[in-house]
Amino acid sequence: MTVQALLLTVPLLWMLAGLLPTHAAYYGREHTASMDNLLPSRFRPSSLTFYGIMFDAGSTGTRIHVYTFIQKDQAGLPVLDNEMYHAVKPGLSAYADIPEEGGNTVRQLLKVAKKTVPRSEWKKTPVVLKATAGLRLLPEHKARALLNEVHSVFDESPFFVPNNSVSLMNGTNEGILAWVTVNFLTGHLYAKTRKTVGILDLGGGSTQITFLPKFKKTVYFAPSDHIARFDMFNSTYELYTHSYLGNGLIAARLATLGALGADGLDWKVFTSSCLPKKFREDWTFGGLTYKVSGIPDGYAGYKLCYYEVMRVIKGIIHQPYEVKGSSIFYAFSYYYDRAVESGLIDGSRGGTIEVRDFKKRAKEVCNKMTKYRPISPFLCMDMTYITCLLKEGFGFKDNTVLQLTKKISNAETSWALGAMFDYFHHLNIH
Repeated sequence: MTVQALLLTVPLLWMLAGLLPTHAAYYGREHTASMDNLLPSRFRPSSLTFYGIMFDAGSTGTRIHVYTFIQKDQAGLPVLDNEMYHAVKPGLSAYADIPEEGGNTVRQLLKVAKKTVPRSEWKKTPVVLKATAGLRLLPEHKARALLNEVHSVFDESPFFVPNNSVSLMNGTNEGILAWVTVNFLTGHLYAKTRKTVGILDLGGGSTQITFLPKFKKTVYFAPSDHIARFDMFNSTYELYTHSYLGNGLIAARLATLGALGADGLDWKVFTSSCLPKKFREDWTFGGLTYKVSGIPDGYAGYKLCYYEVMRVIKGIIHQPYEVKGSSIFYAFSYYYDRAVESGLIDGSRGGTIEVRDFKKRAKEVCNKMTKYRPISPFLCMDMTYITCLLKEGFGFKDNTVLQLTKKISNAETSWALGAMFDYFHHLNIH
């Protein structure tokens, strides 16, 4: 067994066996989890190893996660052994007017799955795709055409296609399933304390915040749609969670530029103080092309950029009661990517920083745009947006600790693993 399997065997066994302590905030209603029901009968394999395929169809790319599980014996329960991950760009939403081409990107990723899953296991291996903000931002008929095309690609594949195998995932589930993934991989879901970690996920089209509240005030003062409950094995969890559609990093660029939902894209030029003065180019997102530019005869820099970005944040993001405390949050996706690009953390190891570090580096990047332009002409805008989102949006203090990571125990920090758990044993999110 691999080192990763050894690290994950005990927690996953406890999770699946229903041995989790009842540590949901305020109450923990007990549930009985029949071992016979944890996996449908067709997924109780005779072989030692079985697989699950989860597609993450995001706004900027489509990713495949092929999970390997081990069945130690017929009466036992499966454990996570390994994850194979691969991604392609752009995301499905870029093919809004040519869904067949979007389907081809999924078809190419399925070739990777065929190389990972033994041929003898193909018919037993479920394949699932969940689309996120990129498709949520599209007109419904275009999103549906893309999902239908993906379903056709799945049907022609040799893998098992379950009911509702291709779907548009709502933001609440996205946040909760990412929280499940991170707290499982960090060991908090099987610890004997109530200590868990919050998650901050910054995608291209949306951003999510999810954590287990410590104080009743957090729940009391939160909007009703920011509190979600779900049953996981033998506990009910009550989480603070919300997804802000249109506040992902790329959508925020469009909003900052005043281009979100604009017409006349063939001739309009969208300008910003967040871009280098001499910068001008065509920029494509979601199948649309925008002409973007710095302000050649104007000013650029952190203060002006912060003012522009504030308009995208102000009055939109709810500030949870307790985030001004000492909670630790795991931040990933574009939080991680931009921290690497700006030199805040090492790309191979990740790192622990404070919110103030994003602010300090944003100022440096914006006031030295020429130096950072080869990395990305949007780096000033992106770093300023992240700073503004954390401070003015969610209300984090300067000394709030952020653990920036891409992988934990060699598994991707995304909602995909949580979604695989959800598939094998419904979490009843409501």
